[in-house]
Amino acid sequence: MVSASPVQYAELEILNVAHGGVMVGRLDGRVVFVPDAIPGEKVRVEITDDSRPSYWRAELIEVLEPSPFRQRHVWPEADLSRPPALRPGGAEFGHIRLDQQRKLKADVLADSLSRFAGIDRRVEVAGIKDDDGLGWRTRVRLHIGENGRPGPFAARSHEVVPVTSLPLATEEINRLIDFGESYPGTELELVQSAAERAFVVRDPSAQIEERALGLRFSLPASGFWQVHRRAADELASLVLEMINDSLFEPSANNLDLYGGVGLFAAAVCARLDSGTSIRSVESALESGPFTSRNLERYPNAKSETQRVDRFLKRLLDEGESLEAGTVILDPPRKGAGERVIRSLADLGPAQVIYVACDPVALSRDLGLLLPLGYEIGELRALDLFPNTHHFETVASLLKAAG
Repeated sequence: MVSASPVQYAELEILNVAHGGVMVGRLDGRVVFVPDAIPGEKVRVEITDDSRPSYWRAELIEVLEPSPFRQRHVWPEADLSRPPALRPGGAEFGHIRLDQQRKLKADVLADSLSRFAGIDRRVEVAGIKDDDGLGWRTRVRLHIGENGRPGPFAARSHEVVPVTSLPLATEEINRLIDFGESYPGTELELVQSAAERAFVVRDPSAQIEERALGLRFSLPASGFWQVHRRAADELASLVLEMINDSLFEPSANNLDLYGGVGLFAAAVCARLDSGTSIRSVESALESGPFTSRNLERYPNAKSETQRVDRFLKRLLDEGESLEAGTVILDPPRKGAGERVIRSLADLGPAQVIYVACDPVALSRDLGLLLPLGYEIGELRALDLFPNTHHFETVASLLKAAG
């Protein structure tokens, strides 16, 4: 425990879900965050951090009254039968039935939109057809323990815990790892690309090939690509669906911001208009040459390696306009942030398609953008990370009339 407390063990009723995959109970009016639980359950917990006056943290010791949505954990090593310090992280919703996981994610999105953007809307978090929540992860990073054997970190520490399988990873990745074998180094990175069998990444800059919407993409082995085996297809398709055709102008100043290796820019050119003028902007230096190569088949698609905030400032300084343009915005987990959002609003694109992997970051950015002359068109959410608390949300934002 972080500090001495008169309370070490307590019985709680779990009330709801919080952002980050933990559940919420109350003890004498104080919020207590509890992992591995489900709303509606009565549980016994051990208080592990009482250092803050407004909330405490606890570990689940025993479920006294289980939820009807509780299931045997999809990862045996993460089951409650193991001590909390030996439960691996990475499948924090694995004890919850898949349909209920998605309802809880919808709760988190609705709460985030309300708190940070003043938006009263509930959005269904949709699963991918025929996805049972297992065997989807194509990229895995394990850590090497003191015994030389690979494993994940424990859920809330940097202790490497022993496991015998990775149920969220693809079958090929599981077959590749020998959990009883010793490996050199501190980490073990494994990738299964669309064009190759699973392999251990020994050269992070080595070129691999991925595919989405029938298109091929080159990227470095350690470069960013969606980890769910079907996520790139699903997300690219959804972005295209949410572009308002009546506002899309191929010859306008169109942008793909935080563009990675050009997935969305290529999708727009391939499916909407091969002559689309679009710039894919990404700060990661290693992505630049690959993005240029992936877009070279489209005559008016370009790649720029620069920080997005600096790129937008340059457009403003040079007097460029995005008035007729479409902007696809796919920022990292922390969101785009105030500088990017305000610059975008000043440049005034006709529509923005915002792809978000964090509901709170999305909501904060929407809370900034909506008062600056934009309104929400559609909001859609996809469960691209089953058995975890993560999911993707896509919002279309249109310039408000008048």
